[in-house]
Parts: sequence; C-alpha cells; structure tokens
Amino acid sequence: MAGPTFETLLYAVEEGVAVVTLNRPEKLNAFNTQMMKDLISVFDTTDADDAVRAVIVTGSGRAFCAGADLSAGAQTFDYDTRGGEALAARTEAGLHRDGGGLLTLRIFDSLKPVIAAVNGAAVGIGATMQLAMDIRLASTEARYGFVFARRGLNPEAASSWFLPRLVGVQTALEWCYTGRLFPAQEARDRGLVRSLHAPNDLLPGALALAREIADNTAPVSIAITRQLIWRMAGAAHPMDAHRADSRGIQARGRSGDAREGVASFLEKRPANYPDRVSSDLPDIWPDWDVPTFR
Repeated sequence: MAGPTFETLLYAVEEGVAVVTLNRPEKLNAFNTQMMKDLISVFDTTDADDAVRAVIVTGSGRAFCAGADLSAGAQTFDYDTRGGEALAARTEAGLHRDGGGLLTLRIFDSLKPVIAAVNGAAVGIGATMQLAMDIRLASTEARYGFVFARRGLNPEAASSWFLPRLVGVQTALEWCYTGRLFPAQEARDRGLVRSLHAPNDLLPGALALAREIADNTAPVSIAITRQLIWRMAGAAHPMDAHRADSRGIQARGRSGDAREGVASFLEKRPANYPDRVSSDLPDIWPDWDVPTFR
C-alpha cells in the first residue's frame, strides 16, 4: 500500500510492514538536511499508523548511506559559515544541534520495532543512524566506517552512547580511532550486525523477521518492550526497570490483548489483538523526563 511521499525517501506499507528506502542513489544516498527531515517525519508517520507493525530501513542502489553530503566542500560541517538550512536546528543560545542526533533521538522514541537492511556502504551518519535501530541485517557486500576522526570531526548522532552499548568500549574506540572502512563480516563478528545475507536475500530476510513480529505479537506490548529495553540501557539501577515493568504488567494484565493472548494460546489459534498503540499505550513512566538540550 502506498503512503505519504518524501523528497529523499521511498515509503510503502504492505501487510503491516513499512519499508523506508533512502533514495538518493546518484549520491549514494548521502545524508543532507532534507533527508534528516524526511526520516524524522517518516517515524512520526509509522508511529501514528496502527497498520504499521514493524519498520525496515534500507537504501536504493549500491549504498545504504555513504555519509554526509559533501557537496558544500570544505565548509560542509561549518554551520555558521553555511547558514540557511544548515542552521535549521540552531538553539536560542546559538548552539547548533547535530542533525544526526536529532534523527537517532527520534528513532530512540519509536513505538514500532526498526530493522536496518544494510545493502551497501554505511559510512559516517550511514553507520551511526543504524545504532538507534533495533536489529541490523547486512549484505555481504556492505561495509562500515566510523570515519569522523579522518574528517577532523568527532562521532555524532549520539553514537558515543549507542555504539559502546552494542559492541563494547574497546571495539567502539578502535573503530572510531582508526576511522577505517571494514567489511560487514567484521561488523557481524563484533556484534554490530545480526546476520549477513547475499545481496538478493537481504530484503527478504529483513521482511521475514518483520513478518515474525507483525504476525505473532501484540503491538502495544511491542511498543512497551521497545521502551523498556532502550530506556533501561542507561538506567542507574534495576529498580528503575522494576518500577516500569510492574506498571506495564498491571496495565497489560487487564487488557483485551492479554485476554486474547491467553485465549488464543489455549484454543490453539492465531491471536487477534484488539488494542492499538495510538489509543491504548499505558503510561508506565511517571518519573521519566526527557533531558533538554543545552
């Protein structure tokens, strides 16, 4: 089923799975301000659409995303000099918020599971945007690079929070210190990638995983699960998790989903969960405050 249109993305939903395709193939899907806006908007779309049960993000052409669009030359990352669109996220205090970070923070808040199907080069923001996604599958032809130090920059997109949690501090530092490109097999060996696939098998593999989620689980339970796992990655004590999941179990235990989940199991039939993320997501975070940027 066709959905809204975006300048830098292709978007389609079929049988509960949204496929988001980065679509600047002539630029190797290089990331620019419009792509940042489109990606943030597409996650607003998937969150609001109860027909979407899972999201896949992939790239068109040879690359997943070859990094930032460098068409502005040496001034690409000099936001004060460039002005205009580059300053779209400037704060009143004159600080510029990193566009990659705005994107990964939005993905962090997603209410739907997000699967990356990495079809080719994933460099710079092409690598770091994936870190806030839940599961990464890669083509055997994909390669990664956290190249920031080789461009005179530092890691962005909140990757200093995400990357060590996925692969450990030692690997995160090695990849960022060297800035080298490395094959998908190394990403798999170090825990960044869940599985490798022949190029033609990549999207079918991602769709099969998305189908397993969409066809068998309660959407509200998935939304709560995603919040619990990601938010608790930075919690100070397991009591924080106990407070949240206790509230979740209390709310879910009396829900129509829980009654249907048990009944369908006992009756040996597929479940038809009645609750919707848009209207039935309980608030299990009475003390959760989103930090402000300053």
